[in-house]
Amino acid sequence: MKKVFKNACVTGAGNGIGRSIAISLNKNGYNVVCADIDLKALNETLKQMSNKKCLKIKIKCNVSILKDIDKMIAKTVKEFGSLDIMVNNAGVTKSLSLFDLDEKHWEWMNNINAKGTFFCLQKSAKQMIRQGHGGRIINMSSVGAKGFVDVSNTIYAATKGSILSMTKTASQELGKYNINVNSICPSPTYTDIVKKLVAKRAKEQKKSEKEIMDYYMRDVPLGRFNDPHDIASMVIFLSSLGARNITGQSFNVDGGLIPS
Repeated sequence: MKKVFKNACVTGAGNGIGRSIAISLNKNGYNVVCADIDLKALNETLKQMSNKKCLKIKIKCNVSILKDIDKMIAKTVKEFGSLDIMVNNAGVTKSLSLFDLDEKHWEWMNNINAKGTFFCLQKSAKQMIRQGHGGRIINMSSVGAKGFVDVSNTIYAATKGSILSMTKTASQELGKYNINVNSICPSPTYTDIVKKLVAKRAKEQKKSEKEIMDYYMRDVPLGRFNDPHDIASMVIFLSSLGARNITGQSFNVDGGLIPS
């Protein structure tokens, strides 16, 4: 009998894409640990998780701190019995030009986006190996890693590029343990972060927010922003039995913006 994965952990679950992923996992019958640095935001996420047949808990976690990651994984196992699905969604960025970026920005984005994703991947993989029945690790990258011209900044793009590389390499090492490792590359997704980015660009360019949004969508065949649920739907698929033979891949969810 094949192992059915039911216990998930989502970082950055307090808002935006992470919140939508946690809610969708709960709706689809998964027990979910919601991790974030903002406990108040997590309260709202848990409030929106309506499937009472499944367990849901919150934990404060800064993914740039390794002890926090250890506590997060330990709590998942203590409460649910195992960690089957790890969704490394936590990430940060800011709209900045190349010459406005400095060392502090480098450290901030790399500590959360690259370092945080790597050690969540590594430590969750160790736990999955101990359990002996495999698992799924899903990393959140970006079309910014694949040359999207309107990415928020160059350092952010670099951190998301590193996630693509670690996904491919880790999938090769972890395949023998029946652990699938994949990444998702969203295009602009209509979250609070993107709303703020659109407002900032509109003010800078003295244009309406609609004009900025239309500009971003100019090369998107489907002509629309992602909704966070679009990303959550890919997580549900990659967590399912139907994705058992998919690993080492990066999936664009972008309305056709990036061709590969």
